[in-house]
Amino acid sequence: MDWQALLTGVTDFLRTTGVRILFSLILLFVSFRVINLLARRIEKKKKLKRYDKTLTKSFLYLGKILAKTLVTLALIGYLGIDTSGFAALLTSLGVGVGLAVNGALSNMAGGALILFSRPFRIDDYIEVSGYEGTVEDIRLVATRLRTIDNKVVYLPNASVSSGTIINYSEEPFRRLDLPLTIGYETDTAAVRKIVLSLLSRDPRVLHDPEPIITLGDYSPSGAELTCKAWVKNEDYWDARFDLLEAIKESLRAADIRFPGTRIDLV
Repeated sequence: MDWQALLTGVTDFLRTTGVRILFSLILLFVSFRVINLLARRIEKKKKLKRYDKTLTKSFLYLGKILAKTLVTLALIGYLGIDTSGFAALLTSLGVGVGLAVNGALSNMAGGALILFSRPFRIDDYIEVSGYEGTVEDIRLVATRLRTIDNKVVYLPNASVSSGTIINYSEEPFRRLDLPLTIGYETDTAAVRKIVLSLLSRDPRVLHDPEPIITLGDYSPSGAELTCKAWVKNEDYWDARFDLLEAIKESLRAADIRFPGTRIDLV
């Protein structure tokens, strides 16, 4: 074995390729440190604090990854290594990411449609996709609802924009339907008089249109009446709960009792 030739070859390698590798490693280390330093400085900018923290952190992280990838590919090319394989790999990764975010893109398109068509606005009370609540935020890919029992629901914008939306807040007034069941022997006219008198004294109940009481159906328990009155949207829930309680107490004071379910045993 020619040790002299081997030593010469190793020396030549270190003088040429070895120096390039060492220089590339040093440059890679310094570049990564600079990228991390710039990202931290950008993150501390006061102007960025006005924007969504989640979005700024995500974009900064993606920017760091992209910058480090470009530096790495440039140094690999500097060492004389063919980067066409890396380009093919990045292309495959891009296709995979595109398929992965396909659902997110449809949600973004749904969000744009919601903002453009305006079926509801922030602070509206809506029903959509089986959920009811107040709209707190319309985000890029999801709409945030807060339910009456203080649950936060995030609904994908794709399903919201393509589903049926009931907006309870779009109109300034809302009809209040109060169910009432009375026995068949009870005087319906007397019940109407008591309940309508109660509704007329409540300042939240509008007089135009006037409240009415209709007979809706018959059941084994008795006759089913419905008290229909109009109130302002913001008074709906309070008026509903208060009037249900007041109607029960008023009928009890007039010695009118609500019927129970009757079961005949033979």
